[in-house]
Amino acid sequence: MSPPAYPPPRHLAGAPSAPAAEYDADVVILAMDRARETVEAVASARAQTGVSKHVWIADQGSDPENLAILKAAVGDAPDATLVRLDRNWGVAGGRNRATALGSGRMVFALDNDAEFDGADTLARAVRALDAEADLAAIGCRILVHATGGEDLSSWGYPPALLPRAAESFDATTFVGAGHAIRRVDFEAAGGYDDALFFCWEEYDWSLRAINAGKRIRYRGDIAVRHKVSGQHRFAWSGTRWFHFVRNRLYIEMKYGAPWPSLLPRFLAYQVKGARNGVLAQGLRAGPAALR
Repeated sequence: MSPPAYPPPRHLAGAPSAPAAEYDADVVILAMDRARETVEAVASARAQTGVSKHVWIADQGSDPENLAILKAAVGDAPDATLVRLDRNWGVAGGRNRATALGSGRMVFALDNDAEFDGADTLARAVRALDAEADLAAIGCRILVHATGGEDLSSWGYPPALLPRAAESFDATTFVGAGHAIRRVDFEAAGGYDDALFFCWEEYDWSLRAINAGKRIRYRGDIAVRHKVSGQHRFAWSGTRWFHFVRNRLYIEMKYGAPWPSLLPRFLAYQVKGARNGVLAQGLRAGPAALR
């Protein structure tokens, strides 16, 4: 399946296009303010060694001051490109559009408040995918940037597997803060579902890849460091809970679950939302999932 023909974004800094020659990996970083963290994420990506790469920074609505900082940091870098998307497409749509700009055979998505754990992290991720032809994606171990400890807020697997955080195992999803995908598998599975905007997009894509006969694997020996703070943990504000509930129900129905069978899950979400002061978000999520 070929990727959609997205309108070209506005070029702001760095190389005008992807390298003409074949290369190993595209690193995709979405940006929306948090300029200092984003600049550090970009520097970490550009410092990766032992692999041919291009770094894409897709801005989705940073204010002028922060955008100026990003433009100055990228400058005329030959191995990085800063673009401005036409609007905020969220995580799913933003990654789709940034990924489509490149042509590397692997795509590594890095959160803009994260950094690679070492200078060879990207090269090891590429080698991991090269080593197993049926592997569509790998999820990295997510560490707290300041301490090197486990980022429990980014553990996206069953709690019983947490003692195996330094090991490897097959999974049905991966954590978006740091992961690598084989481009041909990303495109074959249709990329991320734009409708999800934010939350559960990795799980939805993983299900499609698995249904196509591919595997997803967590690699505890390949890590990124995440700059965790109170505001980056689950926020019971804004629309985060709405997207969490709406998208989870939407994905279940997408794969054939009848709405009545989801009623217990929906009610459980309402109880949790009420306890955390976001009942209205959860209630809106139900009808939104049906659209």
